Amino acid sequence: MCKISIMIITTADLEKNLNNPKLLLIDTRSSKEYFEGHIPGAVNLDLFAFHWFDTSQQGITSFNIQIQKILSFVGVTSEKKVVFYDDISGMLAARGVWLLMYFSHPQAMILDGGIKKWKNENLPLETKSNQYTPSKFSGKINPELIAGFEFIKKNLNHLKIIDARTKEEYNGSIVRAARGGHIPNSINIDWNYNIKDDGTMKKDEDLSKLYNIPKDAPIVTYCQGAYRAANTFLALKKIGFKNVKVYLGSWGEWGNNLELPVV
Repeated sequence: MCKISIMIITTADLEKNLNNPKLLLIDTRSSKEYFEGHIPGAVNLDLFAFHWFDTSQQGITSFNIQIQKILSFVGVTSEKKVVFYDDISGMLAARGVWLLMYFSHPQAMILDGGIKKWKNENLPLETKSNQYTPSKFSGKINPELIAGFEFIKKNLNHLKIIDARTKEEYNGSIVRAARGGHIPNSINIDWNYNIKDDGTMKKDEDLSKLYNIPKDAPIVTYCQGAYRAANTFLALKKIGFKNVKVYLGSWGEWGNNLELPVV
């Protein structure tokens, strides 16, 4: 599993590493945003294109195959230091880091503050497209970092379930599936509370106050499509939580499965 200490990289440290041949820098924003200006050397992978709402055993097997192909396509290898960024310390970059941790990659990081902080510090940008150098990435899947609907349903009374959506999605006043509401026993902590005004991740003491839960509690995070949930996953790992899974299907699966309980 990824060491907690290297999950986050500062703009200063990234700038020093821009010419490192072992660096793979991935801009997870849309192609339009990428072409308007990105960090030099970055390749573009719009991670929002890869939702996954089937966490049956077969569904997760198919997900593993797809992600392995995508990571190979963009050039991930075990030797590469892979840095993901988006606008801030956001959900897309967090999804990328979680994916690599799920495949047991030893060096996966999010750029703290994203391109917003990079621009505010007047660091260099470019508009030319950078090509992928495809690899044959395999990695070793870590099943401890992922949850499917069957696991959650079976363990509803034993898990701490964190809903990273807005309070309106949580209480059902905004409905983005066949049903509104939330998974039984889940608590609502909007992922935006993980982030400071400047776009960087909050300090450990502030995150610890926000997530006042025993560090060894079994936790599952979810949202609509497991992007915001990935950001909460990183926040929890940052402050030393040991047993955290992301519910890959999230509300996009749970809320549309009429056989699953909803509050």
